[in-house]
Amino acid sequence: MFLPHSLSFQCLPLSQVIRSFGTDFQEPIFRVILTSSFYNRWWTQNQGSAWLDKLQTHGWNSKTGAFIYLRPWSRGNFSKETFMDLEKLFHSYSIGFLQVFQDHVSQWRLEYPFQVQLVGGCELRSGEGSAGFVEIAYQGSDLMSLQNMSWFPSPKEGSRAQQVCKLFNRFHVTRETLHTVFSDTCPLFLSGLLDAGKAYLQRQVRPEAWLSHGPSPGPGRLLLVCHVSGFHPKPVWVMWMRGEQEQPGSQRGDILPHADGTWYLQTSLEVEARETAGLSCRVRHSSLGGQDMVLYWEQHRPLVLVFLEVMVPLVFLAGLAFWLWKCWKSPWRCCPVLPLERDPGSPSSSARLDPAQS
Repeated sequence: MFLPHSLSFQCLPLSQVIRSFGTDFQEPIFRVILTSSFYNRWWTQNQGSAWLDKLQTHGWNSKTGAFIYLRPWSRGNFSKETFMDLEKLFHSYSIGFLQVFQDHVSQWRLEYPFQVQLVGGCELRSGEGSAGFVEIAYQGSDLMSLQNMSWFPSPKEGSRAQQVCKLFNRFHVTRETLHTVFSDTCPLFLSGLLDAGKAYLQRQVRPEAWLSHGPSPGPGRLLLVCHVSGFHPKPVWVMWMRGEQEQPGSQRGDILPHADGTWYLQTSLEVEARETAGLSCRVRHSSLGGQDMVLYWEQHRPLVLVFLEVMVPLVFLAGLAFWLWKCWKSPWRCCPVLPLERDPGSPSSSARLDPAQS
């Protein structure tokens, strides 16, 4: 079977690659994830994907074994022939991975349905070269890891992990191949991937920011939320301020990825409702050219309040216009009618003017 490390590639020095990507990729990590689902004795399923940090770069067709290139630069600088060999390797290993666990369900006390996940990859470390890794998890918990071409069990998994390790350590060729792929070939591919995707990965996208109320934390208190979305690269600084003073109660959430490769972050602050004066949210990002983005809470108005401020006067004016129109059409409905002056000699007039005479 083809061993990828037998090929040579022209790649940039690792230190040069890492330095060219600044703070967003100080120690870039590439991961290949194989998830095997076992529903019963006859029904199993494999799913595969590859990720550059939190950005998915590849999918995988489990039926044909073909990689799916999700980015124009997903091939890095590897040739089509090299990828065909890697596809065959990954496909054959995925089938064998399923079979080993399916054959030992009873011995390892595995209960349907369950999932086993293999994660292999590499990391480029500034000043320290590169490091490869391979780990296997069962039901989301660490089971064992490959270190120096030997499998070591996770202490938390007890005898099951020891039994799985004992069997996997018998597969000498598989251990050597996995070590070669992720410790030697993977760093070369990652270096070329970063170089090929440089224009995309180094692009500058300005963030959008807005303020909102969060769920009420209690009587007389407010939760102020600052949303920052659609920015790239990933590093960003967001803080609630009062004047030039950072508010220590600011709670920063996780930076989450969008499907287009940009990022989202929210930072919240809990305050007394009467203490919102002077508060602002300040955003710093490389795409802003050194100019902070500042959003003032005093200028923020909830959408409901804005709606009411606009609609109430409109409803009042519409009602007034309708009333005036009715008065114009039927004056007697709007204006009081004064008694008409009549001839005192008229019987009806006399009766109306002096009821006592009737």
